[in-house]
Amino acid sequence: MARLMKGEPPVVRPTEYVEPLDMFGNVDRAFERMFEMLPTIVPMRWPVRRWATESLIPVDEYYQDGSLVIRAEIPGIDPDKDVELTVAGGMLHIQVERREEEKVEEEHYVRKEIHQGSVERTLPLPEGVTERDVKATYKDGMLEILIPKAEVEPTKKIPVTKS
Repeated sequence: MARLMKGEPPVVRPTEYVEPLDMFGNVDRAFERMFEMLPTIVPMRWPVRRWATESLIPVDEYYQDGSLVIRAEIPGIDPDKDVELTVAGGMLHIQVERREEEKVEEEHYVRKEIHQGSVERTLPLPEGVTERDVKATYKDGMLEILIPKAEVEPTKKIPVTKS
């Protein structure tokens, strides 16, 4: 402050150019990590816990050849023992149990980001889909769920008679 008062030019330090919106991406990632870790730190009630853990099973959904394809990234699990798929009320429910393979003492960790335990994801299904229509395969850490387009019955005209 004294330099400015004496009329000396301020010191200008060069800075690297940073994209203006990059800082928001960093903040978003920090919040995502916080909410991913939150259920393991603080026991929560169902609605908040479900919202916080849904990002632990990332999915892609797209249509291919008239069928809905859902791809869920769940590496490091045994699909025969660790995955449960259910269909109820027009919703597909994916539940995965990630088991810790070797027990490492907590004080030996430098960083612990791999979530262990049960995670779940619930997704809406197209109208008219039943459990028998859903097919699932698991390969290289990707669970692929194929849901064929439901057959829609044509509109039927009902005759009205005089009584």
